[in-house]
Amino acid sequence: MAASSERREEWTPAATDYVLAHGLIGLSLRPLAAALGTSDRMLLYHFDTKDDLVAAVLFESNARAVQAVEALPRSVDLRAAVRDLWSVANSAEFEPCSRLYVEAAALGLLGREPYVSVVREANKRWLGCFVAHLIKSDVPRPIAKRAATVIGAAFLGLQLDAPLDISGAARRRAVADLADAVAALGG
Repeated sequence: MAASSERREEWTPAATDYVLAHGLIGLSLRPLAAALGTSDRMLLYHFDTKDDLVAAVLFESNARAVQAVEALPRSVDLRAAVRDLWSVANSAEFEPCSRLYVEAAALGLLGREPYVSVVREANKRWLGCFVAHLIKSDVPRPIAKRAATVIGAAFLGLQLDAPLDISGAARRRAVADLADAVAALGG
């Protein structure tokens, strides 16, 4: 089993890169395996099931996004924290992770596993890193928790609207309005 674990650890980042580039919905193991230089049978040997592989990819994608937020320096205030968090959520590096999350969340809404469980865990980690960033930026914990919930929900809405938004001006204004609204939570 140690070889299986080593192979999983080796393939998970590469499989995540593949899924981030090609999407989750309609994922086929044969092209993924070919991109990894193996066979679909070997993938299933090391990951047990396609769902197990998908869960590993979703956890890896979420971990990358969380690491990007954790790497942010302290924000000067709550308003700036919203803008700083948006800079990560809206970055070219993070956008594929966000798109993957939306695909998984959609499948989770249909009650499909592993999506329900993985998205629930991803939400906890994502909001937790928002709260940690806000606290690091001297926002009191009770306000940080409330603000993180509002920020997370608004960011998801903005990301869902992204393909429909012709200009970035509306999104920039929405983020500025969000920053003002969230700053009001701080009094």
